[in-house]
Amino acid sequence: MDRLNYKEIVQKILEGHGKNRSNSQIEVKLIFDTERDRFSVLNIGWQELTRIFGCIIYVEIKDGKIWIERDGTEIGVANELVEAGVPKQDIVLAFKAPYKRKFTDFAAS
Repeated sequence: MDRLNYKEIVQKILEGHGKNRSNSQIEVKLIFDTERDRFSVLNIGWQELTRIFGCIIYVEIKDGKIWIERDGTEIGVANELVEAGVPKQDIVLAFKAPYKRKFTDFAAS
């Protein structure tokens, strides 16, 4: 069986989160470093008089696993990865403390 291309899957999922909202002064920026396997989604802009700059999603691929370092979505990037065919043992919820990861259905490290 051929191994899934995790880079392509991660990029496709994050692109889905990168769609700009209509009539918004906040832009959604996709930052993909495919050489180092780092992928992020940022919100940048203004909300009335308040500056908005924040990381919504940050993912790295390390040692053949997808490490989700930040997930500010409602649906959950891990759930989207599973739907795309990525086995749970290849997904690390890195935003959870290492001692808590063993209590999830996903990889501990």
